[in-house]
Amino acid sequence: MKKIVLAFITIALTLLAATAAMATPSTQVWIPSTDIQPYKTLHLNFDTYTRTSTKESNPNLIVVGPTVGVLPFEKVQGEVGFDYIDSGTNSLADKSPLYFHGKLGTPEDSLFTYSPAIAFGGYNFGTNVGVTSQNMTYGLLARTLPVIGRLSAGYYVGSEKVLLDENGNKANDGVLLSWDRTMTEISDKLWLAVDYQGGKNMNGALSFGVSWAFAKNVSVIFGYDIYNNIKTGGKNTFTTQVDINFP
Repeated sequence: MKKIVLAFITIALTLLAATAAMATPSTQVWIPSTDIQPYKTLHLNFDTYTRTSTKESNPNLIVVGPTVGVLPFEKVQGEVGFDYIDSGTNSLADKSPLYFHGKLGTPEDSLFTYSPAIAFGGYNFGTNVGVTSQNMTYGLLARTLPVIGRLSAGYYVGSEKVLLDENGNKANDGVLLSWDRTMTEISDKLWLAVDYQGGKNMNGALSFGVSWAFAKNVSVIFGYDIYNNIKTGGKNTFTTQVDINFP
């Protein structure tokens, strides 16, 4: 684990010379968002998921990974990255800990006045077929409304062999919904979000989060995840997510 973290730090230091604006996180609390890292921006995340029950069948998780903006266009943006996910149980999944992801999209108002943000992407592309190859693809629309905040809606589809319910039946699709808002009445540094991922598989969950920006490029999310199916998703988790952008 320490070697992986050191590798990420090395990547970050290599790209520090790049110039780009501050980026917002490319997820909400749990589900993807329509946000995309700007060109040459390196985003590092360090996330922990701590179970409300510490039984062996409900392991805690650590997720570490970089995401990089790769397209130099204003109206068509893209990002790629990967995550190192470890539960500390030496399971089959832990033996193949790398998961890849990518996203293409366009921001609000880029197509026409009041047009929504649009994003298409995929994540949790694991390297162990039938074990970690969740291979989830999705589409999302989002629009920021005065006072209310940003509303997002979409749909995902994943592997029929990996995303299953407690009976082993396929449960590989579902809705993606979220609300998020920067609470400017209190502070521009304060952000709230609620999101939902449908499905009775391991990823289906309702999540709540609050974020505080400690610096222009550093923020922390504190959240709570309620899984749709305790037999596949496990006990609920408290999550802490540290997000750092370079430069």
